[in-house]
Amino acid sequence: MVEIEIDGRKVEVPEGSMVMHAAEKAGTYIPHFCYHKKLSIAANCRMCLVDVEKMPKPMPACATPVTQGMIVRTQTDKAITAQKSVMEFLLINHPLDCPICDQGGECQLQDLAVGYGASASRYGEEKRVVKPKEVGPLISTREMTRCIHCTRCVRFGQEIAGVMELGMPNRGEHAEIETFIGQSVDSELSGNMIDICPVGALTSKPFRYSARTWELSRRKSISPHDSTGANLIVQIKNHQVLRVVPFENEAVNECWIADRDRFSYEALNGEERLTKPMLKQGGTWQEVDWQTALEYVANGLDEIKATQGASAIGLLASPHSTLEELHLAASLVRGLGSENIDHRLRQQEFGEAEGVRWLGTSIASLTELQSVLVVGSNLRKDHPLFAQRIRQAARHGAAVTAITSATLLKAADAWAMPLRASVLAEPADWAQQLAGVAATIAADKGVPAPAEAQASEAAQAIARALLAGERKAVLLGNAAAQHPNAASLLALAQWIGEQTGATVGYLTEAANTVGAQLVNAQPGQGGLNAAQMLAGGLKAALLLNCEPGPDTAGRALASGAMVVTLSPFKANLDISDVLLPIAPFTETSGTFVNAEGRVQSFHAVVRPLGDTRPGWKVLRVLGDLLGIAQLDSDSSQDVLVQALGAATEMVEPGRLSNRTRAPIRLDSAEARVPAVGIYQLDGIVRRAPSLQLTADALEGAAA
Repeated sequence: MVEIEIDGRKVEVPEGSMVMHAAEKAGTYIPHFCYHKKLSIAANCRMCLVDVEKMPKPMPACATPVTQGMIVRTQTDKAITAQKSVMEFLLINHPLDCPICDQGGECQLQDLAVGYGASASRYGEEKRVVKPKEVGPLISTREMTRCIHCTRCVRFGQEIAGVMELGMPNRGEHAEIETFIGQSVDSELSGNMIDICPVGALTSKPFRYSARTWELSRRKSISPHDSTGANLIVQIKNHQVLRVVPFENEAVNECWIADRDRFSYEALNGEERLTKPMLKQGGTWQEVDWQTALEYVANGLDEIKATQGASAIGLLASPHSTLEELHLAASLVRGLGSENIDHRLRQQEFGEAEGVRWLGTSIASLTELQSVLVVGSNLRKDHPLFAQRIRQAARHGAAVTAITSATLLKAADAWAMPLRASVLAEPADWAQQLAGVAATIAADKGVPAPAEAQASEAAQAIARALLAGERKAVLLGNAAAQHPNAASLLALAQWIGEQTGATVGYLTEAANTVGAQLVNAQPGQGGLNAAQMLAGGLKAALLLNCEPGPDTAGRALASGAMVVTLSPFKANLDISDVLLPIAPFTETSGTFVNAEGRVQSFHAVVRPLGDTRPGWKVLRVLGDLLGIAQLDSDSSQDVLVQALGAATEMVEPGRLSNRTRAPIRLDSAEARVPAVGIYQLDGIVRRAPSLQLTADALEGAAA
């Protein structure tokens, strides 16, 4: 540790730290623009000039390493004069458009100009103008004249997103931030550039000119999309969501969110919102009141139970539903006497549940891995924030390896991180390739291999990477979980983990995949699984936030006597008989359990749209109409306690397990794994207009 003095206060920081780091630890604010705690140091803006004893000139705090006994002063005339001079230069070309700037009220330049700016400019020449460029449907560059060349956006792309989509060509007043040869900004994390821009040069296209920042109310929430469970700040005006930004949580999402977390809110007020219960009468949809709709559903279920038996009734629930909705929906169907319950809508193998599948480690630990093998995943698109953490590990020397298909890893740089080794094989051959890795490890350690297999050179390189280092993991992606031979992939991964000391886990597909398992939203003894129900094994189907579509599966469901859809949207119109409008995550309280078993509850941030009602309330009332015995629950918190036994921050480790006793099969029978686009994951992102205009969405539609 090195001890230095800042404004008369002594502070100790690790050797190699900068003066800025020491100031942060001491609680001393030094004005800055280009410095960001998550990005490399550029020292572009020079706003952080400070007075360092024995230095003839002011020094940039962000780029000056600490030395033992260093004395730093931030409030001397020397430092203040230097900072004011820098501010004068920064404001020379800055347009005077604060009254219409979306960054107004949140602008670092505006805030610091109050303290360090002059009352009048000495610059009388013509200001420069930067022409706007078209970079995609999410980010607006119409005000790039405001840019102060801090290069935060450039460094974010290189270091966090892994793709250098922006750069700064030319010099002096001709320098501009722009894309390469007219390309667009297509990163799945691109919206974070808006947040880190200190001056409003990059702004949000969907939010542009919608409201002033001080008019917005701010509410905490949790992302309902992938299994990260990103913490959000939802900003609202007049009971309408207008913007979503990250809430910093180092243990989960740091200070970043994915674009689908940021921009999917557009769907919440879209034309496809379902705002009143609807019944299909003579092939025509009619709006009805809640009492009529619920009595219709209750009477229909009672009649089918009486004539066809309870086993003719089933529930298909999306793992993007809240824990409370999943618990009450499963309890409702079991109360009717049926075990036909499932949330594994895309899965193809349905073995007996041996435990709650989870990440196998903490999310934060992904950044510190020294070796990681990812099996069956399009990591960057399936889990953008997990990929970002693994990318940071790779930047610090971690060996990232992969066994996946050419469809999921379309190019060597598709994950925007260096891969030490990768095996591209058809899904049917994944078990064989993973067995090759295991065989190499077995030969190295002198133990019997779990299965006979020939190892390719790439498989041998993967094995060597897993045998090296101390902190390592084997992560099974969405495609591995949905694989027809998923149990064998897990069994092989388990053996590899035992022999190498690696943790083994699933990246898990949805916001509540872990939660759905915890509340047992899957078949009990004799119950039908999702594939069997979608094949037409039901007379009455309850669809909670899921949309089978009008294809073969949808037609098979529609062949029954009654299909009831509970959704915030006008979904399943071709196959449903009843539509019940339930609230999305912004209009209801609830809980999501992320991949690491973190229990995160949230409250409604706006009132329900129209006659929409929280899903847990709808299911509770429906249970009452059906005469199903239920515990009293006046709030979602009561339901949470019923579901988990207690409201805890983390699921008890004993309830989470990736262990398996399944035998290993290496058959290479035809195996197809559904490829789900990044903006096709759930009903909300599918209906977000701006997201559907991105390159990722258009590429998925073309495929």
